[in-house]
Amino acid sequence: MSLCHDNCNDDEQPDVSGAYRKVLWICLVANAVMFVAQMIASYAAHSVSLLANSADFFSDAANYGISLYVLNLSLRQKAKASMFKGISLGLVGVWVAFETLHHALQPELPEPFIMAVISVVALAVNVGCAVLLYKYRGGDSNRESVWICSRNDAIGNIAVMIAAAGVFASNTSWPDIIVAAILGWLAISGSWRIIRLARKELRSIK
Repeated sequence: MSLCHDNCNDDEQPDVSGAYRKVLWICLVANAVMFVAQMIASYAAHSVSLLANSADFFSDAANYGISLYVLNLSLRQKAKASMFKGISLGLVGVWVAFETLHHALQPELPEPFIMAVISVVALAVNVGCAVLLYKYRGGDSNRESVWICSRNDAIGNIAVMIAAAGVFASNTSWPDIIVAAILGWLAISGSWRIIRLARKELRSIK
C-alpha cells in the first residue's frame, strides 16, 4: 500500500508546465495499467499481498489524476477531490482487509515465482516514475509529495518480494498474508488521514 499519505494531501500549487503535465499523465497511465495487471496476477498467483500492492497502484493513479485535475482549481474543489481520494482509498483498504481475512481462513499456497516477477516489474515502474518526477521534486510541497509517492512505493514492492521469498522458504501462505495485512492497514490509515485533512480544509473555508 502507498506509503506516501503523510505528504500526498498538501494543497500547494504544482508546476503547471506542459512538461510536468506530460510526466503526470505518463505516471498515471503506468500506475493504472500496473493496477490492473497486478490485480489479475494476484488471482493467478493466489497472492493476497499482490492484491494489496495493486491497491497501491490504484491510490497512486488516483493521486496523479487528482494532481492533474486540481492544478487550477479552488481550495474548496481541491479539498473535495482529496475527500474523494480518501474515500476511494478506504474502500480499497477494506476490500484488501476482507481478502486478507478470506485467505487467512482458507489459506492457499501462493505462487512465489509470479509474485516475484510481478513485483520486479512493479518496482521498475515505480522507480521509472520517480526518475521522471525527480526534477520536479523541488518547489512547493505538492510537487515534492508526488515524487515521494513514487519513490516510497518501491518499499511496498520490495515487501511483496520478501513475502514471495518467505512463501518459497516456508512453503506456507503466512508471509503473503502478513504482508497483505500490513499493506491493507496502511491503506485504511492513509485513507483516514486524507479524509481528516480534507474535512479540516473544508471547515476552514466556510
